[in-house]
Amino acid sequence: MLSAFISSLRTPDLRRKILFTLGIVLLYRVGATLPSPGVDYGNVQQCIDQVSGGDSGQIYSLINLFSGGALLQLAVFAVGVMPYITASIIVQLLTVVIPRFEQLRKEGQSGQAKMTQYTRYLTIALAILQATSIVALAANGGLLQGCSLEIIPDTSIFSLVIMVLVMTAGAALVMWMGELVTERGVGNGMSLMIFAGIAAQIPGEGQMVLESRGGMVFTLVCIAALAILIGVIFVEQGQRRIPVQYAKRMVGRKMYGGTSTYLPLKVNQAGVIPVIFASSLIYIPQLITQLIQSGRSEPGNSWWDRFVADHLTNPADVVYVAFYFGLIVFFTYFYVSITFNPDERADEMKKFGGFIPGIRPGRPTADYLRFVLNRITLPGSIYLGVIAVMPNLFLQMGSGATLQNLPFGGVAVLIMIGVGLDTVKQIESQLMQRNYEGFLK
Repeated sequence: MLSAFISSLRTPDLRRKILFTLGIVLLYRVGATLPSPGVDYGNVQQCIDQVSGGDSGQIYSLINLFSGGALLQLAVFAVGVMPYITASIIVQLLTVVIPRFEQLRKEGQSGQAKMTQYTRYLTIALAILQATSIVALAANGGLLQGCSLEIIPDTSIFSLVIMVLVMTAGAALVMWMGELVTERGVGNGMSLMIFAGIAAQIPGEGQMVLESRGGMVFTLVCIAALAILIGVIFVEQGQRRIPVQYAKRMVGRKMYGGTSTYLPLKVNQAGVIPVIFASSLIYIPQLITQLIQSGRSEPGNSWWDRFVADHLTNPADVVYVAFYFGLIVFFTYFYVSITFNPDERADEMKKFGGFIPGIRPGRPTADYLRFVLNRITLPGSIYLGVIAVMPNLFLQMGSGATLQNLPFGGVAVLIMIGVGLDTVKQIESQLMQRNYEGFLK
């Protein structure tokens, strides 16, 4: 891998792409630390220090993770990449529900451009909603609960509207920067920005563990992190290769086909999307409870309030962990069934004269692919669930609240390893296009 990076820096075209990508990521990190107008930066930092390790802000912990800590600081890029990710997932799911979107997906490049335009519009709408909710929570003290300092001194309508507009413009700028990196740089722009945001929090979290738990615990944490990284890389690279052969066919005076290839089915076919869905939905009961209690003059004491407070608020609770794990398994099967259609793959293979040895083309091929996919999705879903609930298990074993936000468990490790592997593969593929020595030997 190091030799690939050294070779890429020696190639002028690829070196420009890498430097351009690093420059955009650097600008993104600057915007993630630049406070929005009307925010008392000193009070924000004091409040973050006071409530660190507590339960406040749990509802927005996923957005804060993706923004690299910019959310709690109310920075210009506080909303970050989350609206674009949510819009992309919604548009992708709508291709199964709305026939118009399905038709656009099959039209090729022109249809993809139209769907990208829809994604941009939806991103702006979601950015306005998220920025409004963040500013409203910060104004009434709900974002950093437990802090008595004023985060926003001026709570007039004009000041709050300016903050919402600035955060929305920041989300639009992040979307534009991500598309620039995807088009002119190396790797996927939005994924690299998430990667940079998560990586920026690793030194601070490591220092927190070192100061609070000592050198021995810090060393054990580093060893555990290395073991987890190796295991995740091993599973992420794992795939089931289904052999596919293509029959020979005559087109004019030329013979085509007769080749043998394979259809790769990854163990983690769904990626990190099920964990994102589960992480978002598990905070909905807590959010509903807070909204209901905010409208009451006195806090309620119903069975629902007690159940949420006892089991769905504490990440170390057994019910919380089990519910979180079950959501991940469910969404893994749900997302794989949407993104991979065995009937379409079987029709494509039959159209181009391909078949699986021992399986008849058409419906039997689709049934076989569905059978293999269901079997391989089970260990993939269990793997995602175990990685996602690992920080919760550390909390349950009494390792301390400082391990809750460590970026080697849950969504963070899956995103970092997935983005890292994808970026390295893209660099190697571009190097292979410029180096034909292996073909000449």
